[in-house]
Amino acid sequence: MIDTVIVILNMIFLKEIEIGLYSAIVIYLMGKVIDILFEGIYFTKLLFIISEKSEEISKAIEEKVQRGVTGIYGKGMFKNEEKLILMCAATRRDISKIKEISKEIDPKSFIIITNSREVVGLGFKNET
Repeated sequence: MIDTVIVILNMIFLKEIEIGLYSAIVIYLMGKVIDILFEGIYFTKLLFIISEKSEEISKAIEEKVQRGVTGIYGKGMFKNEEKLILMCAATRRDISKIKEISKEIDPKSFIIITNSREVVGLGFKNET
């Protein structure tokens, strides 16, 4: 937020829009470089898939993408129903495949994709 305020004030007072735009680009790029330095280049995503066809989706992900899927039992508070929530850690390039599989099997599936700080284990970073 502070960087944004400084860039905007710079553009207003110095009337140099180009410098402000270049500054915004550099601030964004530096943020990405710092993220890579601290977190590494292996970004992993975590998917939560809620569907009436969880078993089918799970099997398809395991067969077509070779990613493990974990089932977590939860309760949907809107309809007060118990559901099997699928959780899958995947690389960025696997995300579109998994979404496609899920929507193909169940167009009404609900998918949440979030960044994962670190994944350790088979198929990901192994620590000894």
